[in-house]
Amino acid sequence: MKPKILAQGAEAKIISNGDYIIKSRIKKVYRIKELDEKIRKRRTKSETKLLEKASKIIPVPVPEKTKKNFQIRIPFIEGKKLSQELDSFTKKEQLQILKQIGENTAKLHNIDIIHGDLTTSNMILKDNLVFFIDFGLGYSSHKIEDKAVDLHLIKEALEAKHFQNWEELFNSFLKGYKKYKKSKEVLDRLRKVEQRGRYKDKY
Repeated sequence: MKPKILAQGAEAKIISNGDYIIKSRIKKVYRIKELDEKIRKRRTKSETKLLEKASKIIPVPVPEKTKKNFQIRIPFIEGKKLSQELDSFTKKEQLQILKQIGENTAKLHNIDIIHGDLTTSNMILKDNLVFFIDFGLGYSSHKIEDKAVDLHLIKEALEAKHFQNWEELFNSFLKGYKKYKKSKEVLDRLRKVEQRGRYKDKY
């Protein structure tokens, strides 16, 4: 099967190649060649390590070894993209899915992995398991603030894309997230993050 570009953003192309997905970081012509290659290599390596670490505790596509410095090769997950399909499930099923997402997020935060783009657009449901994908904005951090921002992102995504039941869905997410040992601290910080956002919106 001929490789096919599924998506292209500012940082990378997502290419379908048979049973695999290839994420290829795009060359930036405005950067010095040596610097550009160093940055792309570092970011590719960092994302690969996060995927490998996360895959040991939650459903995540496991990257394969490759000699190409600017590419990540992962198995294609044949499932339902939650941003498109979540609303088609019964409310009970939606609540169960969000609880699982909360549990997955708690497991990541317990080992100080920040997803960085925690939305239903980066989640795929397969065989009743929620796979987290695209750790391109992810990083390692023990800071409560960074974990609160992850929660802010999923809350905003639910409100924007799944607004009919978003409050119930987020509460179900929180039930799962309580498995994180410092969940109370994160929720306290989340309120402060949201207050800062509302303050900025006024000006």
